Amino acid sequence: MKKGTLKQILLITDGCSNKGEDPVAVASIAQQQGITVNVIGILDDGHAEQDESLQEVEDIALSGGGVSQLVYKQSLSQTVQSVTKQAMTQTMQGFVNKELEQILGKGQSMEDLEPEKRGEIMEVVEDMGETCDLEVLVLVDTSASMYDKLPTVKEALMDLSISLNARIGRNRFAIYRFPGKRKQMERILDWSPALDSISSIFPKLTSGGVTPTGPAIREAMYQFGKKSLRRGFKYEDEQPGMEEA
Repeated sequence: MKKGTLKQILLITDGCSNKGEDPVAVASIAQQQGITVNVIGILDDGHAEQDESLQEVEDIALSGGGVSQLVYKQSLSQTVQSVTKQAMTQTMQGFVNKELEQILGKGQSMEDLEPEKRGEIMEVVEDMGETCDLEVLVLVDTSASMYDKLPTVKEALMDLSISLNARIGRNRFAIYRFPGKRKQMERILDWSPALDSISSIFPKLTSGGVTPTGPAIREAMYQFGKKSLRRGFKYEDEQPGMEEA
């Protein structure tokens, strides 16, 4: 299989959207455009995991073809890395299954193979995860309830950048917040191969206002096609469906 570019939106939030279009529907559109939507829901201490306000976390990720996880803020760093890598593997497996279906026939997937063959294909999936180019747009909820969680979010994103540095494939990150000061979504960091510079940015962030999750996801989709990204990446031998935004 040809090397391609995996595109992910990583949404970090602690509650339910309350303004604009349905984020579950928008996540489905993103998934159709080859962009996986992963969601991490941050729980407050003593917050019940079954709280209805965080059901949306699972629904958005399911609709966006991604991974979701609820986590207490002290475990956020490990979770951000885990969700990003798990989503990469899941996406790769999806593409491999499509290839296998063409070879083996409709309705056939990796699970239908003998264990030995399945193991060989999983090695291919892992290798693809190491060598493909990865673009992650991090979408941070900065509504009022996120105020005390932002320092933890900063640390988690720094750790994510470090943990992915060992990959052979190129990494590109962008960070946006919602709501912005004047718009529903606002850029914190333009596309960059590392997240080092966020140390100086995050302390300046303010929180407050409503939570326009749906409009923010929609706007995030458009950022993958911006000229600044195309200049930084030469899309050669892209896997169909993996790069088109």
